[in-house]
Amino acid sequence: MSELPWLTLLILVPLVGALVTGFLPSRQGEALPKQVGLGFAAATLVPALVVALGFERDGGFQFTEEHEWIGLLGAHYALGVDGLGLLMVLLTVVLVPLVMLASWRDSDEGSTRAFFGWVLALEALSLAVFTATDVFLFYVVFEATLIPAYFLIAGFGREGRSRAATKFLVYQLAGGLIMLASVIGLYVVSADAGSPSYLLGDLAALEIDETTQRWLFVGFFIAFAIKAPMFPVHTWLADTTEKATTGTSVLLVCVLDKIGTFGMLRFCLGLLPDASRWATPVVVVLALVSIVYGALVAIGQDDVLRLIGLTSLSHFGLIVLGIFVLSSQGAAGAILYMVNHGLATAALFLVAGFMIRRSGTPLISQMGGLEKVAPVLAGTFLVAGLAALGLPGLSPFVSEMMVLIAAFGYAWWTGAVAVTAIVLAAIYVLWTYQRTMTGPTRPEHAGVTDLDTREVGVLAPLLLALVLFGFVPMPLLDVINPHVEDTLTQVGVTDDLPTVGADQ
Repeated sequence: MSELPWLTLLILVPLVGALVTGFLPSRQGEALPKQVGLGFAAATLVPALVVALGFERDGGFQFTEEHEWIGLLGAHYALGVDGLGLLMVLLTVVLVPLVMLASWRDSDEGSTRAFFGWVLALEALSLAVFTATDVFLFYVVFEATLIPAYFLIAGFGREGRSRAATKFLVYQLAGGLIMLASVIGLYVVSADAGSPSYLLGDLAALEIDETTQRWLFVGFFIAFAIKAPMFPVHTWLADTTEKATTGTSVLLVCVLDKIGTFGMLRFCLGLLPDASRWATPVVVVLALVSIVYGALVAIGQDDVLRLIGLTSLSHFGLIVLGIFVLSSQGAAGAILYMVNHGLATAALFLVAGFMIRRSGTPLISQMGGLEKVAPVLAGTFLVAGLAALGLPGLSPFVSEMMVLIAAFGYAWWTGAVAVTAIVLAAIYVLWTYQRTMTGPTRPEHAGVTDLDTREVGVLAPLLLALVLFGFVPMPLLDVINPHVEDTLTQVGVTDDLPTVGADQ
């Protein structure tokens, strides 16, 4: 059983599911594609669970597969998971079936087969990104994720989605082309060292001079900063979340955008440590700008989906800050934040989608008093919002505090600027709740119904995880810490790993 290619199966199940779902006969109606798509998404949980249960928390890549692919280039079909990759895989396979269930009754999706098929395709390619241990393979699937993402944005959602999809694609393709230069540069470096190879293990062992590292770093970092996103290459984000369906926004912000910060850890710090130290001051400033700017702009939004998108700009700033302060506390907090942000923001987007479907508008100014007619909806929205602002007892609080402590350790002014995120988040979350849920109920919303069983079932796992990991974060940190130690050792940093009150 252990000899089975579990990571390949992990990728193939949703990929086959995408093909099967997409090519179902149209005469079968709308129900069958939903059932088949959800079935494949649920089946993907099986290999993911096998990998999670068999994963040993001692660092390094596990469940590895390696086959020569393009010998002339030194490219391999190589897969493996470490602590970072495992958590991103688990986040992906959990969110996809929840998105499908949340989108079950959407009337604006047009072709159900296409929507569920593209969702499965995006899942398969995202899993390939998070498990690739060959840079060339990573680049191919990194770019391939744009295909289902583009069609999910352009094909389903609100008026103006085609323009948003085009803007998304232009930004992402530009970043990918810049990264391609660095990918080619790695080939040249490895070829000069003896034999070309794109395997992460081979590249990490190379002695790359500092000037070359800096040029390679710039190419990778720009692509990952666009993907994350970060200021000033973030403007595609709010347009996309405003026009796409809420299910698509969950996949883009909570899964696809994580590839940006994932790549910073895997490639910038892992392969280019000298350049990472060199770039740290600039990246820290950009992260601080993202934190403050994203939160300030979010406060002034009237469209609830655009607001949630802009909050992620602020949150990704905190994640990048945690990565580049170059401490164990910061890096572990950043990875933990990647998971917690995925849970909290997914809950926010989905409950906002349920709210919009009932009220008939995404505009905050046209809502009000919904808690009187839909108390469960209001309660779930409040819990998700409180998680986003880092309320103690909910999981984002732990990761946010770890990043902020590391920021103060880096420099007092860094921590002082970053901590404003807490105050600003309280403003945009609580003000949004006040305007949408409290006060007199508008006459047109008097007949609004509360969440049904399916919708509660979609949100319940996310809210339970936010509470569970808020009180017991160590199971996640036990997986994260070995990766952090290995990565920072490569960068030349050694300090105490975070334990959050647990025994060493």
